Amino acid sequence: MQVHDFMIRDVITVTEETTVRELLEILVNHKIGGVPVVNIDNKIVGMISDGDVIRYLRPNSRTVFDMFALIMVNEQEKLSDKLGYTLDKTISNMMNTKDIKTVKPDSDLDDVLEIFSRHHFKKIPVLDGQQKVIGVISRGDLLRHITKDIIGKGKTS
Repeated sequence: MQVHDFMIRDVITVTEETTVRELLEILVNHKIGGVPVVNIDNKIVGMISDGDVIRYLRPNSRTVFDMFALIMVNEQEKLSDKLGYTLDKTISNMMNTKDIKTVKPDSDLDDVLEIFSRHHFKKIPVLDGQQKVIGVISRGDLLRHITKDIIGKGKTS
């Protein structure tokens, strides 16, 4: 089984110029926990997750989704100076640019399992021969694939 058999091809990406506010809207609207950060040529330059934003903001036990609701519902209310300032900052200082693991469309399922088992990544970008992002695999995608296509096919009626 190869990555191209179960990767998500409709990839949501952001750029280094994306603001924290825009990122939060993307994560919440698409119900995802992270996205690849790409340059103008769609080549990967980093990854950013809801956890990266939380660690940067250090809110007292709030989740990204709680913060987004607070921002949208209480737009006219004055938020803390740091939160207000941070929302309009770009994600360039928050994103992860080191030790990004990627796979190719023809990588084996074992390669993906190895990365997920050794690292605490939520998503792995899939890159083509020109290092452009053409897909993504999440832990959930992998588990759905294993359950549906591998375990499900092994059942007998």
